[in-house]
Amino acid sequence: MQIIKSSSLSRREFLRQAACAAVGTAAMTAAIRDFRFMNAAVAQSNISDYKALVCIFLAGGNDSNNLIIPTITSEYTNYSTIRTPTLAIPQGAILPISPVNSDGHSYGFHPCCSQLQSLFGAGRLAVLFNTGTLAYPLTKAQYNASPSKRPPQLFSHADQVTQWQTSIPDQPPVSGWGGRCADFLNSVQPGAPISLSVTLSGANTFEVGNQVAQYSVSTGGAIQLQGVSGSRLTALTNVLASPYPNLQAKAYADTAYHSIITGQTLNNTISPTADIVQGTQQFFTTPFPGPSPFQVTTPTSGVKFSSSLGPQLKMIARLIEAGARSVANNGFGMKRQIFFCQVGGYDLHTGQTDFPVNGQVLNGAHANLFAELSQCMNAFQAAMDQIGNMSTHNDPNFAQRVTAFTCSDFGRTFPANATGSDHGWGSHHLIMGGAVHGQKTYGTFPTLTVGSTGPDDTSTGRWIPTTACDQFFATLATWFGIDSGNLAEVFPNLGRFSTSNLGFI
Repeated sequence: MQIIKSSSLSRREFLRQAACAAVGTAAMTAAIRDFRFMNAAVAQSNISDYKALVCIFLAGGNDSNNLIIPTITSEYTNYSTIRTPTLAIPQGAILPISPVNSDGHSYGFHPCCSQLQSLFGAGRLAVLFNTGTLAYPLTKAQYNASPSKRPPQLFSHADQVTQWQTSIPDQPPVSGWGGRCADFLNSVQPGAPISLSVTLSGANTFEVGNQVAQYSVSTGGAIQLQGVSGSRLTALTNVLASPYPNLQAKAYADTAYHSIITGQTLNNTISPTADIVQGTQQFFTTPFPGPSPFQVTTPTSGVKFSSSLGPQLKMIARLIEAGARSVANNGFGMKRQIFFCQVGGYDLHTGQTDFPVNGQVLNGAHANLFAELSQCMNAFQAAMDQIGNMSTHNDPNFAQRVTAFTCSDFGRTFPANATGSDHGWGSHHLIMGGAVHGQKTYGTFPTLTVGSTGPDDTSTGRWIPTTACDQFFATLATWFGIDSGNLAEVFPNLGRFSTSNLGFI
């Protein structure tokens, strides 16, 4: 480094050179990081097939204690005793499932999840028990004796959402695990016409990467400039493509031009899967619940409400079709895609069921959300099968190329909180797709005992996770194409846990 005497250096020059030095240091750090990703990409350059990951985030913290319910008499008795009267689902209403692997228990889905029951029975769906954010494996004794080993800010919505989406609970959030996967795999498809990471629910932490930026799409497609179309849009793009003497103006113009062209390209490419007659004759033969009210059927009554998840998953299905379609067939010819969608309403401290209104626990806000989730996931899986049968794909195994999975802030307390439940920790999750080893359960179901005698309970019915998010996500990332040598880069804490692959895919 050149040493300059202070007497010959003005304050302005000093600040300018100091700033340049700082930029140089940052650039070198970035270069080292990018070389690491480039070397990793070379090791994974043999990827030639198509795969997609679809994250379905249940925002607010899903009470999965009512998604999967034990049906053995002794365990159901524990469940019913603690959740009665406001939350316990009657035993006769539970939809039984028959896992091909036995853990000595028996289970069933919430009565509004008949489609999930069918998907499970068809081997397209697996259930992962008691998963959550963990910095280290924790028994109840360790949880009580070593507070420093707990993830920080447990039971906080914002913090737990971030930890689920980064999978690094004990470090400041810098990138998401989906974003890190995208960074490693981005080089296997140089010149891709759209980003590897696409969000249907705005900016999220899950897809934040160092190299790959998430691309936001609405349920109607890429968002275009309002009031600018036809000849006006052509004129604008011509102006933006013109040379600019000012570098800052050129940067803005290039960004705007790229955004317009990308949006046009995306909307044109997904056009083959547009509904034939909007609202009456849909492209996908299994209808997605849409923004207009759809029927929710429970064992006692039917209600109608609108779905925000259905339109998101429908657009993701269209983007997957366009992404997997070859360039020769006017598709994007992508090799890897990561999608994020989100549905809210799961923060049900009260009003989870209709018990206070008419004594019913089978109806209410949570039943509606489960019906929406079940019907939307079923429609999405049917869409993947339909895409494989399209002449432009002709791939009967196409459904094996797409895996969807649920995430949520946290589980909820096992005991009721008036007519709802409070913030919890460990929760059960769903993995769906043709490649999933379905009709099976994975992980360990918690012992449904609350208080000092409950081995999985922090003390108030919050389950200590027995499976870490790292293990859940590393299993997905391995299937997606992250090789074993790079898993530790994506999941720095993975080595603290007994296994990196749970075997569900």
